[in-house]
Amino acid sequence: MNLRETPDASGLGDLKPGTKQRSQLQTRIADIAWTALCIVLAIWAIWGSVGAAREEAAWAHGVVAWILLAAALTLRVRSVRRRTRL
Repeated sequence: MNLRETPDASGLGDLKPGTKQRSQLQTRIADIAWTALCIVLAIWAIWGSVGAAREEAAWAHGVVAWILLAAALTLRVRSVRRRTRL
């Protein structure tokens, strides 16, 4: 093994603090978290609406889910437009 093939001692490679890849990783993790939140809220909203239509659940569950989903999507769109992280 020559000097170029020596593994980095910290094991992080290009993910050291202050590198471009590190900032991209943080952005990617934030995107994954927002996507997961929106998916969970969408499933909850649909489940609550279907349950309310079948009279198995209260309307309040569906309404709260739709409001939270709208708020999360609005915040996500605004943060993407402003290119900021929440």
